[in-house]
Amino acid sequence: MFLKVVDLAAAMGVDEKTVLSWIKSKGLPAHKHDDRYRINRVDLLEWATSQGIMIPADLFAAENEPSHLSSVSEALQYGGIFYDLPGDTPESALREVVSLLKLPNGLDQEFLLQTLLAREALGSTALGNGIAIPHVRSPILGQAGASAISLCFLKNPIDFEAVDGQPVTILFTLVTPNVKAHLHLLAKLAFLLHDQPFQELLHRPGTEAEIMAAIRTLEEPVIRR
Repeated sequence: MFLKVVDLAAAMGVDEKTVLSWIKSKGLPAHKHDDRYRINRVDLLEWATSQGIMIPADLFAAENEPSHLSSVSEALQYGGIFYDLPGDTPESALREVVSLLKLPNGLDQEFLLQTLLAREALGSTALGNGIAIPHVRSPILGQAGASAISLCFLKNPIDFEAVDGQPVTILFTLVTPNVKAHLHLLAKLAFLLHDQPFQELLHRPGTEAEIMAAIRTLEEPVIRR
């Protein structure tokens, strides 16, 4: 799950000094081991998403990857799309989100809420342009859980301390059963959100049918590859 500086540099087509600059000056999380930096792939993906940097998808391909991982459209179909979600703070909005999620037996809603809030305390999951992707820092559903993404359009704009200062009106909330699924869906969702027409559709906001159709269209070339 960890990358060396040299590996990340090669994958990105930059020199090692650039990666070290990201670590020392741009906030890329890294851990030192034997005087060498190691970068967690989850941290890398979250950082790159917040910075608007596209990372090659190959970096997030898990070893021994299962034959099928949920697509964004499949996870969203399971998690649901909701409009006019109430709330005027991140906590109150996320409490509403958690109440809508389909959770397996034994997973307490309050525990999940506190886990999501703890992740926000580490650093905002707001990407800018009014969109945030709240998610648990480490998947907690267990191997049998199904991956779910819920898309919620907020009734009121909420300050999530986004880097661009814009309040959030759109929440994509991820709940995944394991690290492989977490990386996979977070990477795919970040890819979709780089598409400007898709972002415009979200801000309109589009209907459930329009959103699902747009996601499937964007996913189709990747699925066929």
